[in-house]
Amino acid sequence: MTEQEPASRITDPDAVDTSLRSPAQRARTFAGILVNTALANITTSYLWFALTFWVYLETRNVIATGVVGGAYMLLIALSSISFGTFVDRYRKLAVMRFAAGFTLVMFVLSGVMFLLTPTPQLLDLTQPWFWLFTLIILVGAVVENMRNVALSTIVTILIEPDRRANANGMVGMVQGLAFIVTSVLSGLSIGLLGMGWTVVVAVVLTVLAFAHLLTLHMPEEVHVASTDAHGAFDLRGSIAAVLAITGLFALILFSTFNNFIGGVYMALMDPYGLEMFPVEIWGAVFALGSTGFIIGGALVGKFGLGANPLRTMLCAVVVMGILGAVFTVREWAWLYIAGIWLYLVLIPVVEAAEQTVIQQVVPLQRQGRVFGFAMAFESAAAPITAFLIAPIAQFWIIPYARSEEGAAQLAPLLGEGVSRGIALVFLIAGIIMVVAALLAFLTPVYRRVSASYIKASAEAKETANADSPSSG
Repeated sequence: MTEQEPASRITDPDAVDTSLRSPAQRARTFAGILVNTALANITTSYLWFALTFWVYLETRNVIATGVVGGAYMLLIALSSISFGTFVDRYRKLAVMRFAAGFTLVMFVLSGVMFLLTPTPQLLDLTQPWFWLFTLIILVGAVVENMRNVALSTIVTILIEPDRRANANGMVGMVQGLAFIVTSVLSGLSIGLLGMGWTVVVAVVLTVLAFAHLLTLHMPEEVHVASTDAHGAFDLRGSIAAVLAITGLFALILFSTFNNFIGGVYMALMDPYGLEMFPVEIWGAVFALGSTGFIIGGALVGKFGLGANPLRTMLCAVVVMGILGAVFTVREWAWLYIAGIWLYLVLIPVVEAAEQTVIQQVVPLQRQGRVFGFAMAFESAAAPITAFLIAPIAQFWIIPYARSEEGAAQLAPLLGEGVSRGIALVFLIAGIIMVVAALLAFLTPVYRRVSASYIKASAEAKETANADSPSSG
């Protein structure tokens, strides 16, 4: 943190008045916003998971799932700077309401297109209808992510500094709950109802989330914090906001480590699971694994992240790499489920660590663009690996692993089974993840960012003690 941005200026006192309500009342409002975000995340994840399942089951093509998954993350990467700019320029609840309304329009359009287009044409990857249908759903799901940028700044406004790590853990727990619900519903929905009724359910859930959001209020945000953000895509301002804080770009780079391997999982995890289980069972299996997301978020919510969240983050990334390397070394269902569970326990730790550091060292009037820049940078990592690995796996690695020669060569290391090619990709990606995170511990930037966070925390604590009634 620079000397020009002391801890007392992390929130703008001219725009935020926390004296209007008690911390307990603000926490209840935050809980309401969190519940609404959970419903919105359930909606988009439900339709997003269902689209991925449907595409793979109808085409049996990992390129299709890799491109769809990569396109989703690429759209997030391209739009997140705009999301952050709008969050800095407008009231946070207004941004959330706009995102909810836009997503509703997109999902309705997808339903109309599904109704009017014959299914064979819709599933023909050589025709534009498949890509248009997919794009409409993806755009609706991507814009919903604007709410997540706004939610990170709402934590800064409503939650006391020493409780933000815990609040970020609760955010992770809610995201895990959305994973569980949607993975079960998506598998059952595609298996029993089909894609058409799945879109109908998504529209209904979006309407409910939008209506509930209209009932929420946040009087603490008296007006928008004064900001130098301008236009709809303030890239220059976003970069300047990141570079203004010593080592902040390195923090974003550190948190990107898990996104690189995330692109591999995006492209290949569902095909691996769908080869092992029927679609209805795979949805339930992934839901079981996703309880790890809730446990991880709950642990952060209860215990926080320690004195140095960055150190906690990198330790979690090392363990994630180890898990990614070994959870498919044999085609055993219990090993796959246990690996997914443990991996997802750690994701809320990584995400909450990054959010907590940014909320502590970046002024509120710049946080939207910093969170948007971080989302853009980190999201770009996953589609790069997804776009690269999907065709490589489809045309070279999987055929090699299923050939007699390849199967014999891989058997001592990875055992036998139809998905040994995917297991080989996971093994290599996990090893790369571990090496990258361990090297990060040795960098001077790691030490500088850690020192900046500890200093900012101390300043915030001193300011809070000076402002408390007992200090007088």
